[in-house]
Amino acid sequence: MFTGNGIKIFSGTSHPELAEIIARRLGVPLGRAEVTKSGIGESHVRIIESVREDDVYIINTGCGQVNTSLIELCIMIHACKIASAKRITAVVPLFPYARQDKKDKSRAPITAKLVANMLQKSGCDHVITMDLHASQIQGFFDVPVDKLYAEPSAIQYIRNNFDLQNVVIVSPDAGGAKRATSIADRLGVDFALFHKERKKANEVSRMILVGHVKDKVAILVDDMADTCGTLCLAASHLSEAGAARVIGLVTHGILSGNALKTVSESTLEKLVVTNTLPQEENAARCPKIEVVDIGNVLAEVIRRSHNGESVSKLFNEVPY
Repeated sequence: MFTGNGIKIFSGTSHPELAEIIARRLGVPLGRAEVTKSGIGESHVRIIESVREDDVYIINTGCGQVNTSLIELCIMIHACKIASAKRITAVVPLFPYARQDKKDKSRAPITAKLVANMLQKSGCDHVITMDLHASQIQGFFDVPVDKLYAEPSAIQYIRNNFDLQNVVIVSPDAGGAKRATSIADRLGVDFALFHKERKKANEVSRMILVGHVKDKVAILVDDMADTCGTLCLAASHLSEAGAARVIGLVTHGILSGNALKTVSESTLEKLVVTNTLPQEENAARCPKIEVVDIGNVLAEVIRRSHNGESVSKLFNEVPY
């Protein structure tokens, strides 16, 4: 039984639509907060209602003006901390700077670790995120991190929309093989992957398909789609290999630069993304974009966290 007593949900400016979906699902009003920007670009936050001894959840995702979203989140956490909130949870569906998770060159920063430090120093007691680009980011924190998976929602979408006898799950690179094989195993379908050879960073010179996709519905799965270059190149190779249909299925649809044009001109029949980031404008500009709502998953993990229940059930099931 969820009563909503002692819980407050606030939203930054990065994705208020998702915050409203979560609050509506939980049956609690969205907390009142003013988040504005001064003429010189400083973020101003004012929490309008009392949070004393409350369990506070602040929703802000890493998209758009990422640096603004991050500093907003830190300021809101700090504002609630010094207003005597009992516990503060940062709900960050797309963790900012998640791709800067290791020192891969001389003098390179580990920015994801810096972000973790910023959130903790602001007063964050708990973090909820989804499909981290690198799982080791959880180890950058000294507070609990609940990393949710979009996999159950992806599996439900595939079961509802395709004949599994004709489906093959494809990973666009070796790094995503674990994710793709997990989905393929749970669906009981075949699996294929691409081996990429790069001339330099962000430029793929050759992709080699390992597996059979002829006359199949090839579903490319990945954690994020940014410029969509690799995804669309993989789709082209799948079509050349005889795939009957090619579908993209990703968690975080960043879709930066010319991504929408690239997707429109590709052999992808559709690109399915979740709403960890705002997608209304992207869906309006590109008819190939389809959005899967994961607000119910985030709402359920907040409910379970507030009530002190296990969240591991959500790693395998979609809440109803």
